[in-house]
Amino acid sequence: MESKKLIETFAEFARSKNVDRPTVIRILEEVFKAMIHKKFGTDDNFDIIINLDQGDLQIWRFREVVDDNSEDIWDHDKISLSEAKKIEEDFNIGEEVSEEISVDSFGRRAITAARQTLIQKVKDLEKDALYLKYTQLIGEMITVEVHQILPQEVILVDEERKELFLPKSEQIFKDIFKKGEYIRAVVHRIDLQKSTPKVILSRTSPIFLERLFESEVPEIFDGIITIKKVVREPGERAKVAVESLDDRIDPVGACVGIKGSRIHSIVRELQNENIDVINYTDNLELYISRALSPAKISSIQMKGDRVAVYLKPDQVSLAIGKGGQNIKLASRLVDREIDVYREVDSIGEDVNLEEFADEIEPWIIDELKKTGLDSAKSVLAIPKEDLERRTDLEKETIDELYRVLKQEFEE
Repeated sequence: MESKKLIETFAEFARSKNVDRPTVIRILEEVFKAMIHKKFGTDDNFDIIINLDQGDLQIWRFREVVDDNSEDIWDHDKISLSEAKKIEEDFNIGEEVSEEISVDSFGRRAITAARQTLIQKVKDLEKDALYLKYTQLIGEMITVEVHQILPQEVILVDEERKELFLPKSEQIFKDIFKKGEYIRAVVHRIDLQKSTPKVILSRTSPIFLERLFESEVPEIFDGIITIKKVVREPGERAKVAVESLDDRIDPVGACVGIKGSRIHSIVRELQNENIDVINYTDNLELYISRALSPAKISSIQMKGDRVAVYLKPDQVSLAIGKGGQNIKLASRLVDREIDVYREVDSIGEDVNLEEFADEIEPWIIDELKKTGLDSAKSVLAIPKEDLERRTDLEKETIDELYRVLKQEFEE
């Protein structure tokens, strides 16, 4: 029987997609009501009986018997006496005729269309369930299995074997994945592609680092220590500002753990990302000083949204950091642009770079200022190789620059 095969096939497909029994029955009823409506113009006087265990489907049509000459004979819920007697000889006017409608009577094309509609409805349910589930999990850390590794993304699967995606842009550049291994990431966002949800995970988001701290530091999980802000250069360096709600607990010590036991596991997860844990404070100058750690600051001047920080010559490179990472992260952490300036030795008079404007091109002076060098002695105090590494200046330009500056003091 076509109906039995259809019900059994659909029920098995729905079970494979973890669709519950009441939903399966509801979908079947909706699809067959649509078939009935299309053929008869209404489904008001029809009953659908479904037995999933036996793969049984019955469609019953109910109509009232009326006289052959009645004005109501064309109503959908009426049947003429002569037509009723063809079904059963002893029907009388006013009685109800119950007639079973065979599924096969709808035609093979309608049954094929119904089968496709049933499958599509289950797929739509899957999409809705996936969207609903992961919308509620945005910002949460999950563990997933690596399913397929592609050049631009990694396809992962959750415990229900639903596909999730980790784009190249959301991977730590040092990440190396193997099929079948389990990894951690945060649910970053959900993209809709032609109404199909695509769950995007991230390992570069600052929230991922927050969740790792929550999993490793019980005081953060319990709310005794709060994370005020996280800034990252994924795989390279991060700064985490923390605050304790209990004066007896040192937030930095709690996050680092005994001999670094807590933070080491986080660092390994992030491919040896260097993490600075900073004690948050409302004192902006102290906060800036801590943010520029490990550099030791001599003095700070506030200039609106910008901050001028003065350091001893041997502390400037520490404040700036490799590739300018330390000062960039510190600026983002405190929400201020930080300009680093070198303290000049009081012995011997120094000369501001602006005074060399007739010998040194303005763009070169601007380039030097970007790295915290604003005087002749501050430039001469560092090796040429360091200056070449920290600026976009070519070696010949640097040689000429040093020649001009040295000449000033030789005179």
